[in-house]
Parts: sequence; structure tokens; C-alpha cells
Amino acid sequence: MNPLHDITIKDIAQRLNVSVSTVSRALRGSTDIKKETRELILQVADELNYRPNPIALSLKDKKTKVIGVMVQEIANNYCSATIAGIEDYANKMGYQVLISQSHEKYDVEVTNLHLLASRRVDGIIITLSNETKNAAHLQDLIDKGMPVVMFDRVCEYLPSHKVIVDDYEGSYNATEHLIQQGYKHIAHLTISPSLAITQRRLKGYKDALKACGLKTKKEWIIHCDFDPGHMEKDVRNLLSGPHRPDAIFSSVERLSMVCLKVMKQMNLKVPDDVAIAGFSDNPVSGFLSPALTSVAQPTFEIGQHAAALLISQIETKERPKEYSTIQLKTRLDIRESSLAKKQPAHTLP
Repeated sequence: MNPLHDITIKDIAQRLNVSVSTVSRALRGSTDIKKETRELILQVADELNYRPNPIALSLKDKKTKVIGVMVQEIANNYCSATIAGIEDYANKMGYQVLISQSHEKYDVEVTNLHLLASRRVDGIIITLSNETKNAAHLQDLIDKGMPVVMFDRVCEYLPSHKVIVDDYEGSYNATEHLIQQGYKHIAHLTISPSLAITQRRLKGYKDALKACGLKTKKEWIIHCDFDPGHMEKDVRNLLSGPHRPDAIFSSVERLSMVCLKVMKQMNLKVPDDVAIAGFSDNPVSGFLSPALTSVAQPTFEIGQHAAALLISQIETKERPKEYSTIQLKTRLDIRESSLAKKQPAHTLP
């Protein structure tokens, strides 16, 4: 063993040929493993001069009554509304909330998650950044015994509770609404293709087109990053082409707002030249000119469910045998930005 190498629970697990989670539970005094195994793990930990790292220190039996929340940006309406739901439930249960932001950057997400853990939070609620393509950093926290709940942008294979909405249905309904209004050339602006939320919303868009006899055009499916200049360039390129779409369905609120901005700069009218609909949780969507058709999500309720799942796991002190995925319904709010002239609005079930 390299003397300069900090001993971790993985080293102990490899020495004894047991799982990392077994070592973690033994070091925390869990009684759900054999006494002989627990004693052997403690003996090897002592022999290797194992010292818990800051993350492990946060996992002592004594709770801090603080939970960490990782979002992309507090200024994002979806995030702020969800945080309100988390705080409301957590405060009623006697917990405080420590909030951190990833700013849509993977490296920032990893760094700030470890900072939250080092501050001895009892558990973490997280929605992934646009750059996050794997959840190894979250798996590491879970292996160390940290309770984790994911919402919105989740990693489907991660062993954790999750709270999502029916992204597929929301996307399908919005796309179908545009088709019912007479639009046949519908583009889709979305975010990272590696995110499950992107895949579900893209499938809803594609299936709605197919069900109505329309073909999907690859060049009209654009994956954007969150750099403002890049987003505006992508939208401008889409609308400047020889075959401009007559409608746009965006998967996130910011892209809808960028579409409105760019179209105004290009002297294009909404919805006369190009209609717009998209996922949005901005309360001012109905007061814009034109008012924005949007797929609304129960953000406050999402936060409440996420906090309830996390605190329940913290209080029981044991890793769940099964993990829950709570899926909530969306609502299509039809407004001026997607209504074709001389055609009635269609109310979807």
C-alpha cells in the first residue's frame, strides 16, 4: 500500500472482498450485517489506519437536521419554486435547507456536492446539470451512506428515490396541440441528449408527429447548451434557413424565451410567422406579448415530495430495500403564442 495514499472504505472492501456498502454500514455500527463481519472490518480499518474523510464524518448518528439541495440556478423559476416546496416541508419537520448551484457545469456540480457533504448535511436533493453525463459522484456518496433524492433531471439507473413529471405526455400534448392548430413543420429545441428528461420529451415530440402522419426532420431537432450566445445563434440559424419551421416546441423555459427574443430581433411575428410552445414554469408566461403556451409542472408539489422522501430515509437510518419514483402530471396551458388565426383553440384532456 502506498504510504502517501489516503485509506478509503474501498481499500478495506478490496482487502476483505466485501462490498463498499457493507464496509460503510459496519463503520457506522449498523446491525444489519453479521457481528463477525463487522468486527473483522473494524479490525482491518484499524490495521490500515483508516480515518474517515469529511464526507464520512457527516454520516455519524448525530443528525445536523440540515439537508443539502443542488440545483442549476436559484434564479431559474422551476428551481426556485421547487426549493420553496422543499423548504416548506423540511421546515415543518424541523430541518433547515442548504442550497448550492451547479450553473449547468458538471465540475461545479461535483465540487459543490462534496462541499455540501463536508458540511455534514443529513442528505441531498439534486437535479442534474446539463453537462452531467454520468452519476459516479452521486453513486460515491450513496456508497458512503449519504441519502440522495433526485428530481426533474434524474439518472434512471442510480439507486435513489426520484420525483419527476410525465415528460413524455407533456411533450406529446404540446406537439399534438401545435399540429391541431394546423402547423406541420415543427422544430424541437432541447438540451443535452444524455439526460433522461431530454430523451422522454424528445420521444413525446416524435410520437406525436408520427401519430399525426408527419415526419421527423433531424435538422429540426437541435440540442443546445446554456451559453446565451450559443442558444441565440442556434435559434437564428434555425429561423434563417431556406425551409423555416412554422412552429417550435422547446423542452425548457429558457429556450422559449430565447426564441421570443430572436424572433423579435428578426422582425418575425408570433404566432403568425412561427408559433411557440414549450415547457415553462415562469408565472409571467401568461402576461408576455404574446402570452406563451406552456406545459406547466407542479413545482411546489415536486419539492414537497422530494423533501418527504429524503427526510423519511434519514429518519429510518437504513438504506431502502426498494426505491420509489413519483411521477406527477403536467398541464398544458394554451395561450396566444401557439394559436393559429381563424382556428379555435383545442383543449386537450
